[in-house]
Amino acid sequence: LSQLHQLRGRVGRGAEKSYCLLMSSSTNADARQRLNVLEQSQDGFFIAEMDMRLRGPGEVLGTRQAGMADFALASLVEDQDVLILARDAAEKVIARDETLNRWPLLKAELKYRYERLMGGTILT
Repeated sequence: LSQLHQLRGRVGRGAEKSYCLLMSSSTNADARQRLNVLEQSQDGFFIAEMDMRLRGPGEVLGTRQAGMADFALASLVEDQDVLILARDAAEKVIARDETLNRWPLLKAELKYRYERLMGGTILT
């Protein structure tokens, strides 16, 4: 959606009135819904938010950029304040003990999730 929104903006840059016609041969309801978003709005932030809602945000910590998130407790769009608080709390825990030896269950869970999400890749 963001790319189509940018294309639409480039079409309308001249002094003359311009038109951007978007058509799809797909009969898929998702494709129609995406085109409806572009028809209803010129707001890039709204379009990006709707794109994320329609495609899914992907993995919060992983490499997959689309699809339904494995993070089911909060909405990345609507719960940003809570997510910021959680990030700040996590940074404090790491600052106190970056090896996480005080929290062995947390350490084991993070290791498991990181290896699963990153395909076993360990960054140093």
